[in-house]
Amino acid sequence: MTRSRLNTPVLKSRSKLAILVANLALLTTLSGCMDGAPKYDSCEAAGESCTRFTLVHTNDHHGRFWQNDKGEYGMAARKTLIDSIRKEVSEAGGSMLLLSGGDINTGVPESDLQHAEPDFLGMNLLKYDAMAVGNHEFDNPLAILDKQRKWAQFPMLSANIYRKVDDEWQLYFEPYRIFDVGGLKLAIVGLTTEQTAQIGNPKYVKALRFNKPQIALRNTLTQIKHNEKPDLVFALSHIGHYQDGNHGSNTPGDVALARSLKRGQLDGIIGGHSQNPVCMEAPNKYADFKPGDECQPDRQRGTWIMQAYEWGKYVGRADFEYYNDELHLANYRLLPVNLYDEQGKQHGDYAEDPQMIELLTPYQQQGQGILNEVVGSTSAKLVGSRKVVRSQINELGVLIATAQSRGVVKADFGIMNSGGIRASIEQGDIRYRDVLTVQPFANSVTVTKMVGKEIEQYLATVATQSRGSGGFAHFSGIDMTVNCQTQRVNIHSINGEAFDKTKRYSFSLPGYNAGGGNGYPVLSNAVDSGYIDADLLNLYIKQHSPIDPSSDQWKHKVKFTGASTPLGCDG
Repeated sequence: MTRSRLNTPVLKSRSKLAILVANLALLTTLSGCMDGAPKYDSCEAAGESCTRFTLVHTNDHHGRFWQNDKGEYGMAARKTLIDSIRKEVSEAGGSMLLLSGGDINTGVPESDLQHAEPDFLGMNLLKYDAMAVGNHEFDNPLAILDKQRKWAQFPMLSANIYRKVDDEWQLYFEPYRIFDVGGLKLAIVGLTTEQTAQIGNPKYVKALRFNKPQIALRNTLTQIKHNEKPDLVFALSHIGHYQDGNHGSNTPGDVALARSLKRGQLDGIIGGHSQNPVCMEAPNKYADFKPGDECQPDRQRGTWIMQAYEWGKYVGRADFEYYNDELHLANYRLLPVNLYDEQGKQHGDYAEDPQMIELLTPYQQQGQGILNEVVGSTSAKLVGSRKVVRSQINELGVLIATAQSRGVVKADFGIMNSGGIRASIEQGDIRYRDVLTVQPFANSVTVTKMVGKEIEQYLATVATQSRGSGGFAHFSGIDMTVNCQTQRVNIHSINGEAFDKTKRYSFSLPGYNAGGGNGYPVLSNAVDSGYIDADLLNLYIKQHSPIDPSSDQWKHKVKFTGASTPLGCDG
């Protein structure tokens, strides 16, 4: 099908009066619901040949099925908002699809403990039409992921993930799905960041292959064009949006994806992964977006690119009109879900849907009962903020490494990657929820044995990981000097005894890193201890509470030289 492409500004121009009238009409019909109902004035001339449809989207849910302590977001309030949008679109003669940019898993203990079952069931009640497979869908064993696929009453899409079946690489998920929107054939193609092979749990992703999204999309577009002949094609991606395509150490994202195609090959990208509101104030420049602000999505080579931040804090709404073989974006907004701004003003005021509350309450209560158990206490805050633990070895990192090596697992020393430390523990009582918030990934803990000389070689890579990266390591039970310039280590003692290059030692390490995660050398002889990281930390705190972070017990004995800072090696 030959189609001319849109050459108009990013948002269809309208008079201020028209916008005011639309907003007043909306307020009249939906008290307290400011979701910007579409005005289809540009369709009038086209008459019945104009097709109206709306894409509503969220991404990077990360277990936030319940509202936070301030009453922000949550799936119950989201349902109220989405139901109102669905009703408006239907009454205006349009069609609607509800899409997710992926990463349903990992982030809140109540969800993590239950393998995100409440989240997927909540998505069913919200009537999601499709989701992209995110990298955090691989934080669990594939058996859990397969169970989640059964829970989901919508397709999980990815055109670039392959699994070996009978010596043949086959797509693990549906690559795309065709939807009927008002008589138009709309193809939605799923894409997952190829970086999942590095940042996913090696234990779970080792049997999979993650192809480059750009290549996968081009191949899929050829297949769709030949087999399906759609009117429109959108990518539902979990590869990230990076301003002007500057993805840094990440793999190329949505901007690079759009730029890799010829104009007219792809109509839009609904994204996720980078967890940012894609609102532009100028070509290739992010706006300083705040709740309630207008949002102008990105556009590259005629391809619209949209992303709705994270956690269901916002619901993205894109109202499209298709006539004369052209796609027009009539209206776009990021709608805040009961969010408070820095001045304490609330944006969005949506009541919680009773049906969703009824569905989710048992899961919330079950999670709360387990998580509120007090397992110990600390006399001072154990700092686990990203900016701290990824830039210096500290008491919490040493405590975790000790819990993994000197508790029920008897190893000579311990190593803990900073990327696996996700939160602080406040002074006072420590609850089970605090432990799971600090270590939400349920990584197995491994034990590896090496002679001293081999350990020196191994730590030359591990101990010199750059500050700021998730691979920056915390240690317990080892006294050594790390030369960042020569990338060598000089070990003085292990487990309180003088170091011997010929002696055989054992050390604990998260299975994620033993499998090569964070760029650590793969340890083929690592043995799974049978214990999960958070379980070991939980048990250790129970047995050694109260924890006193000021004690010498939690001070590391690692000295860094040949670097601009004594805290660690710079990249």
